[in-house]
Amino acid sequence: MANVEQAQPKKGPSLVIQLAMLVVMTGAAIGMGWISGGYLKQGEAPAPVPAAPENAGRPEKPADADKPAAGPTLVQLAPITTNLASPSEIWIRLEASVLYDAPQPPEMTEQIHQDLLAFVRTLKMHQIEGASGYQHLKADLDERAALRSGGHVKQVLVRTMLLE
Repeated sequence: MANVEQAQPKKGPSLVIQLAMLVVMTGAAIGMGWISGGYLKQGEAPAPVPAAPENAGRPEKPADADKPAAGPTLVQLAPITTNLASPSEIWIRLEASVLYDAPQPPEMTEQIHQDLLAFVRTLKMHQIEGASGYQHLKADLDERAALRSGGHVKQVLVRTMLLE
């Protein structure tokens, strides 16, 4: 008799209990998601309201219409074409733009261009291979441009990079 009782498989929780636990866990996950979303949304500023359609035809002139815009400025650099340091038979063409925090004189853009050209000449092929190599290159370009401009460059945007 003891053998018969041991041979019978034990039953787990019933199907009703399993479904109830599934509903409770799903409700808890939804509640936590709702609370987390509300917490993360607190730091956002409200989106600006667009102008009404009846006012769209009449642009208003601001008092500072003669002054240049004080916002971010995007300046395209001249293409950089040079060979790499190693192997020297590999050529690179880099087209980039610089994002300034405010308008800057053209001399600063030329200095940044010359500095980036000098930096690209020192690159080796193994330094820029793959996705992580590109990320390191981009970080180095951003850092050099920011140093050269005294912190006015916020980002260097690589438009094209060709290796031949």
